[in-house]
Amino acid sequence: MSTNELSQRELTQQERAVQERESQEALRYYSATQWQLVWWRFRRHKLAMAGGLFLALLAFLGIFAEFFGPYSGVTRNTDYLLGPPQIPRFWDENGFSLRPFVYGVTTERDPVTLRRIPTIDREVRHPIRFFVRGEPYTVLKVIESDIHLFGVEEGTVHLFGTDPLGRDLFTRTLIATRTSLSIGVLGVLIAFVLALIIGGVAGYFGGWIDYGIQRLTEIVRVIPVIPLYMGLAAAFPREWSTQQIYFAMTLILGLVGWPTLARRIRGQLLTLRTEDYVVAAQIAGASAARIIGRHLLPAFASYIIVDLVISFPYLILSETALSFVQLGLRPPDISWGILLQDAQNIRAIEQAPWLFIPAAFVVTAVLSFTILGDGVRDAADPYTVSGS
Repeated sequence: MSTNELSQRELTQQERAVQERESQEALRYYSATQWQLVWWRFRRHKLAMAGGLFLALLAFLGIFAEFFGPYSGVTRNTDYLLGPPQIPRFWDENGFSLRPFVYGVTTERDPVTLRRIPTIDREVRHPIRFFVRGEPYTVLKVIESDIHLFGVEEGTVHLFGTDPLGRDLFTRTLIATRTSLSIGVLGVLIAFVLALIIGGVAGYFGGWIDYGIQRLTEIVRVIPVIPLYMGLAAAFPREWSTQQIYFAMTLILGLVGWPTLARRIRGQLLTLRTEDYVVAAQIAGASAARIIGRHLLPAFASYIIVDLVISFPYLILSETALSFVQLGLRPPDISWGILLQDAQNIRAIEQAPWLFIPAAFVVTAVLSFTILGDGVRDAADPYTVSGS
């Protein structure tokens, strides 16, 4: 057999392999479910994947905040008031160390203000140890433990520094992450349930029911959140616990956050309610609730998920802003807004810029939600070319 014949046979085999692979990909594509297509398209959006992974990391750190933090959120270090961050090191002018360490701290009194000023002592090293025993804590009010990810046997370690009361800012930031994200999740869930019910009823039945619901939606949409919350916060009983204020704030944010999603659900249902499969379900005797829940809503569920993801930043920013101006959560609760209360004066900008670290968490979380929402929106677009 000549060389040309061998080359043609190899080329033919390669073409057959390519055609077989393409046919398998086409079969896989056309036999895939809607959620599989959305996932394949979403995986191609690298920024959205990165945003989702970062938010998952934030949620994980927040849930186990007491484990990742060396102290509790209320522990005070009176010898390190408003102390700067202690950066772990492996080497300095005194030599190299296989174990990370932080410098020791000494305090001196200001001769004018008599305030105790923490000073880093570069001659003293405190090695950082992992999985050390410390203050007891409870994870999710279920798991009790006293093991912390890292700590020091002598001295202190404050990765983000301390606040004016000497409390560890790293631990408090992680706890605040859990609080602020949970308020966003619960608020979105409340708004989601209300939007499904109100928007579903308006879009399916139409007529005077739709007209009345649309007028109600417009009234709720024009209510300013901050003045509303100012009035409600003044009406909260002073004897309410922090948990009661937490749930009240979550409920209010959810009650004013449903109109946008409800209007979109209503618009989709007005378009789909005359489809053949809806008419067939009506002839078969299916109830309105079953037609909406089993046939209409799944037809555009991906768009609902997009709206939910985009709603998270607004609720998180609302909680942060309200707590920042002392209208939301109150100490001893810990949230991003409460932590930023210490950073609202010139002294913080000049002497303690590390108090703005929680603001970086707010910005990155909001950006991550925005990027994730863009990725989910593109993945949910049925006209986007799918990738495997």
